[in-house]
Order: sequence, then C-alpha cells, then structure tokens
Amino acid sequence: MSAQAQMRAMLDQLMGTSRDGGTTRQRIKFSDDRVCKSHLLNCCPHDVLSGTRMDLGECLKVHDLALRADYEIASKEQDFFFELDAMDHLKSFIADCDRRTEVAKKRLAETQEEISAEVAAKAERVHELNEEIGKLLAKVEQLGAEGNVEESRKVMDEVEKARAKKREAEEVYRNSMPASSFQQEKLRVCEVCSAYLGLHDNDRRLADHFGGKLHLGFIEIREKLEELKRVVAEKQEKRNQERLKRREEREREEREKLRRSRSHSKNPKRSRSREHRRHRSRSMSRERKRRTRSKSREKRHRQRSRSSSRSRSRSHQRSGHSSRDRSRERSRRRSSKERFREHDLASRDRDRNSRDRSPRDRDRKDKKRSYESANGRSEDRRSSEEREAGEI
Repeated sequence: MSAQAQMRAMLDQLMGTSRDGGTTRQRIKFSDDRVCKSHLLNCCPHDVLSGTRMDLGECLKVHDLALRADYEIASKEQDFFFELDAMDHLKSFIADCDRRTEVAKKRLAETQEEISAEVAAKAERVHELNEEIGKLLAKVEQLGAEGNVEESRKVMDEVEKARAKKREAEEVYRNSMPASSFQQEKLRVCEVCSAYLGLHDNDRRLADHFGGKLHLGFIEIREKLEELKRVVAEKQEKRNQERLKRREEREREEREKLRRSRSHSKNPKRSRSREHRRHRSRSMSRERKRRTRSKSREKRHRQRSRSSSRSRSRSHQRSGHSSRDRSRERSRRRSSKERFREHDLASRDRDRNSRDRSPRDRDRKDKKRSYESANGRSEDRRSSEEREAGEI
C-alpha cells in the first residue's frame, strides 16, 4: 500500500465519510445489511488473519474504515446492538476452526503408533511446557520491541525455569518409551489455531509459532468472541429487565383499574351520593340561573305594567269622558222620545175633543201640529249632531 493510500485510510478512520463534505463518498450507511458488522467492531477474521497461512481472502460484505468511524460516532448516542451479529459471525468461524482441529487430531491418531495412557500423559506434559515456553518467548520479544527491558529480563527468568522443567519432562518421557519409538516424531495439534506442533521442536520454532500472527490472531478472535458474549448477555439482561419493568407497570395499572372498578361496584352508595351531589350542584346552579332570569323578567314586567297602567289610565279617562257624553245623549234621546209620545197623546186627545168643532179651528190645529212636528225634527237633528260631535 502506498503512502497516499495509507493517509487516505487514516483520514477515513478518523473523520468518516464526511471528510470530503459527504457528497461523493456517501454511498451506503453503516447500518446497511451489506456492511460487515464484525468489521465495524474491528474483529472480522478476514482482517485479523490477513497475510497468514490461513488467509481467508476478501470478505463478502463491505469493509470501509470511514463507515467504522461513522458507527463509532453514532454509537455514542444510540445502541445499534451490532454485537449480536458480530458474535454470531465469530461463533460460526470458531466452530469451523474447532471442527478442523478435531479432524486433525483424528488423523494423527490414525497415523501415529498407539501408546499407553501413562506415556500419553507424559508426552502431554512436554507439549504443555513447550507451549508455555513459546508464549513466554513471544512476550519477551514484544516487551523488547516496546523498550521495556526490565520486564523482558523477568520474563526470561521464567523462560529458563520452564526450560528446566521441560528437560526433566523429556527425560521422564524418554525413559518410558523404547528407543525406536522415541526417535519417531510426535506431533500435536494446537488447540488455538489448529496448527501442528512437534514434541521435539526447539525454542525458536516454538517462539515463532506462539508469537506468530496466525496464533495471536486466533487468540484475538477467541478473546473478542468471549467479550462479545459477555456484552450481549449484559445487554440482553438489561433489555429483559426493562421489558419486565414495563410489563410490571402495565400489570400494576391494570390492577389499579380493576381495584377502582371493584371499589365502585362495592360502594354504589358513594358513587350514587357523588352523582347526587353533582346533580344537586347542577340543579342549584340551574335554579340560580332561573331565579336571576325570573327576577329580570319580573323587573321588565313591572316596568311594562307601569307603562301599560299609565296608558290605561289615560285611555280610561278618555273613555270616561266619552261614556258620560254617551249617557247624556241617551238621556236626551229618552227625554225627546217621551216628550214626543206625550205630545202625540195630547194631540190625539185634542183631536177627539175637537171633532165637533168648526173646520176653521181644525185648519188652525193642523198648522200648529205641522209646525210642532217640524220643530221636533229640528231638535232631533240637532241632538244627533251634538252626539256625533261628542263621540268625535
């Protein structure tokens, strides 16, 4: 990889996809299914074992350091729970590796000579010491590269002690095996990376194996798997507790509702009294409104009655005057009629008395009667005119 590519990868890892303004690099998001979740958590086996004897090649999913940076920024505010996907991925890979280890063990058991359980235990002791020496030597190299000389010297002292124990174990194993069988190479399968180890490997060979990228890569993957299992278990436990808490809250609310409904059903008198008080307060408020309305109506009615009484008194006065005029007119009519009747009766009596008188007297009487009748008609006309004027 060139220096320019390394700088670009470093910028992507630090700044994410938004380092160029987010216009050209933003193809997919880290939450897309096409993105490798193990790569986002920096534990994909394709990256860890790259360049080793068990190089897996390119991953089928997207690997992008910029997307990893975006995920690290976003995961501080929200939990995406990608640990579960990464755990399933690593679990499947480790299970495949363990199957290969078992197959290699069976193959060795078929090709090598069978030995007794006692001899096998002694050989296993030698292998354990070889593994311990190899790990210590790898640690010494690492400390020396870091510049920690004092710690590396302490570890070298432990290496010397392990070498002494190994020599004793090899001597015990050699004495328990025949010379022909002891010279034969005894192999063993590494439980971590499933590589073959020899019983008589020297320290350099052991240090190269246990300090190599393949063995350390498998150790990293297995440790990461155990960490993911722990994290997933904690998060699932937390989610289960939250779910249980929400369920308890719902059940508590339901019980509270049920208790309230039962209390209402057991004490109907209280509910009725409450309803009665509510109804009573409502009726009292309505009664107050009615009273205020009635008072206002009575006030308006009084005002109207006063005005109407005044108008009636005025009209009554007017009608009193008109009735008096009418009574006067009626009395006048009655008096005029009575006078006319009396006059008519007197004239009849006179006619009876004057039948035997001379015709000259009769003519005088007739003239006088016509004159009186004319005067009576004029009086009647005058009285009718006065009555009409009074009515007006």
